[in-house]
Amino acid sequence: MKASFECTLMSIAVAALISCSTSKSNAPVGMASADEAAQIANEAYIYGYPLVLMGVTRDVSTSTPYVTKSKAPINQFSHSRVYPDFNAKAVVSPNVDTLYSQAWLDLSSEPVVMRVTESDRFYMIPVLDAWTNVVASPGSRTEGNGPKEYVIVGPQWKGTLPSSMQKITVPTNNAWIIGRFHARGSKDLVHVHSLQDGLELIPLNLVDDAYMPPQNVSVKENIDAKTPPVSQVERMDAATFFANFSDELKMNPPLAEDAFMVQKLRRIGLIPGQSFHYETLPPEVKKGIEEGYAAGMKRLAKGDGDLFDNHNGWMIPRVIGKYGQSYMARAQVARVGLGANLRDDAIYPMATTDSSGQQLNGKNKYTIHFAKNETPPVNGFWSLTLYDENHFFVKNPLNRYSLGDRSRLFKNPDGSVDILIQNMAPLGPRMANWLPAPEGDFNLIMRLYWPKSEALNGTWQPPKIQKIQQGPETKLSKNVEF
Repeated sequence: MKASFECTLMSIAVAALISCSTSKSNAPVGMASADEAAQIANEAYIYGYPLVLMGVTRDVSTSTPYVTKSKAPINQFSHSRVYPDFNAKAVVSPNVDTLYSQAWLDLSSEPVVMRVTESDRFYMIPVLDAWTNVVASPGSRTEGNGPKEYVIVGPQWKGTLPSSMQKITVPTNNAWIIGRFHARGSKDLVHVHSLQDGLELIPLNLVDDAYMPPQNVSVKENIDAKTPPVSQVERMDAATFFANFSDELKMNPPLAEDAFMVQKLRRIGLIPGQSFHYETLPPEVKKGIEEGYAAGMKRLAKGDGDLFDNHNGWMIPRVIGKYGQSYMARAQVARVGLGANLRDDAIYPMATTDSSGQQLNGKNKYTIHFAKNETPPVNGFWSLTLYDENHFFVKNPLNRYSLGDRSRLFKNPDGSVDILIQNMAPLGPRMANWLPAPEGDFNLIMRLYWPKSEALNGTWQPPKIQKIQQGPETKLSKNVEF
């Protein structure tokens, strides 16, 4: 009864919007006026941004007929065999705590079986839909470390599945698997490679055969594989962005909770399952779309502080990994950390300012003080990573982009730890705790994998980022071993 009443109210609201939309307008019946089109385009940009960014990232990541260390055709794993460095631009805010095993799936024809080998350390292999929601998170936290077999099913497939396999249902035809294996340094990499090689993806109809992934797979042409996906999306004009959005909707339909937004999209010519014909829209609608699109870009770039809990200058997303109708939160997380996990898997305190609210900048020096036994509480592991203003690694003579529980941190006499964040290298044993900063603006992300309850409930909070006047220091002129 309640659901029926709510649907009736929604229908009335949509009908009212449509009936009044053409007053004082030459637009066709049901089409928005210029002002309405501007408002809808603003909302549509925020709503569609994650889907468009995922599409560009997918195309870049699968733009090769062969498997390489960072790319693979659809429905095949690629494995990162070494830690990423300052050249890593494919995904914003990369991390150097794990080795990645990634795959982009097309589930429109049939399900895909994923086999996972037994592991001797923390790992996780979350599966995301095309809207960036985590639909399942196989791994140490949820399933333990034994061998597993899953069958990943898209929204359209009907049939019988083997009872021995655990079913993962994805509401979109495209999905992204982002496997992460904790690596304990360079000497550990060969063993991690064996765990990565134990991952398999097999079409369901071939699961009982001796399956070998195909080589020389046809791939999408004319893909810009050099420009970071975030930059590609930011360079799109309104017509291009919404054309991309419309194309992605054909494979990846809106979710059930998006019904009201879908009704709005129709009023500016965005109809799920159909191509977007910007050139045929009335001039006033085009004008509104252009204005709303520009406003939406500015709104996303500015961000929304209400979507974060602020503790000691650190912003911790309230909604992450699964977003519902929190469209701004979903877009913001995608823009700075595409592929973010569920809170139970990882917490991501982020900082762009120090404890006084001033932008972090390499002209200054900062310290983060962890009291004895007060480093981030985790069942997995933790790290602190520094990025430049574009959310990529900063080139530095140590090739160091992160510090954490696998680092050999120098402890103070009382057992506490101070992490030093600055452009120039500190002298003496404090260099072990140095996180090199650029000369300009930068930001920080702390990662807590498999956080303990005190991190989840807020009992533990990340410490302040304090500006200091400490020295001496020196400018390192070449790469050094450390």
